[in-house]
Amino acid sequence: MTHTHDMGLRPHVSFWQTTRFRLDLDRPRVMGIVNLTPDSFSDGGRYLDATAALRHAEQLVREGADILDLGAESSRPGAEPLSDDEEWRRLAPVLQELIGWQVPLSVDTYRLATMQRALALGVDILNDIWGFRQPGTLACAAASTCGVCVMHMHGEPQTMQRAPMDGEVVPEVCNFLRARADALLQAGVASSRICIDPGIGFGKTVAQNFALLREQSALLSMGFPLLAAWSRKSSLGAVTGREVAQRLVPSVTAAVLAVERGAHLVRVHDVADTVAALQVWQAVRHQV
Repeated sequence: MTHTHDMGLRPHVSFWQTTRFRLDLDRPRVMGIVNLTPDSFSDGGRYLDATAALRHAEQLVREGADILDLGAESSRPGAEPLSDDEEWRRLAPVLQELIGWQVPLSVDTYRLATMQRALALGVDILNDIWGFRQPGTLACAAASTCGVCVMHMHGEPQTMQRAPMDGEVVPEVCNFLRARADALLQAGVASSRICIDPGIGFGKTVAQNFALLREQSALLSMGFPLLAAWSRKSSLGAVTGREVAQRLVPSVTAAVLAVERGAHLVRVHDVADTVAALQVWQAVRHQV
């Protein structure tokens, strides 16, 4: 990939290759969240019913979502794991409908069986909080043409906030993501298919999460598209004192700050407001 520097911050990554779409990254892309979980930390099961989930997905596309990210298992701290079949039971009816919409589809899963079933349907992106460390997932990704999003997580969802990371967070996250990207490359995944996510809130303290935003250039120097997922996270609550439902402004602010510091994609619940904020950011940028 070519590495020309734009405003000294953004190593030039021009696109992200997924199953059906080559996503142009010359402008920041918004990934809209569709939670199919009864215990999601932020929208608590409102979209569990397939019809309601599809209505929500349609609204996100109307509001300007470039990608839809579907998850059927909550990864909030302390969440209980699902069975493979239950995860697929929640995902299948929604994915089967969405695959015909011509919108890039991401499935948020770390389970091999779910990855295989989703890829067989034709989904575009696998978004794995475990960074393709579960048995068989690396080979599964390599055998397809999908985009892959590799996330850093310290520990596991059941316990990660009881014992967050210690030490220097930025080098540790960078080293982990570089090692996982190398494992994907060695397995045969083209570099143009790989995206990285520092895993805001996944086993990290409030200070560590903000350090990852402040020093995001270290992550960008790897030359992969960077996904920032700050939406409604507890670190935003910690600095503002706001409950989950009141974190719209902090979430949009964090998304804009991440993009300003070079992030290529933002994963958000509040698509319309994030899109509007990024339009303002782009208007300023194009006058420079």
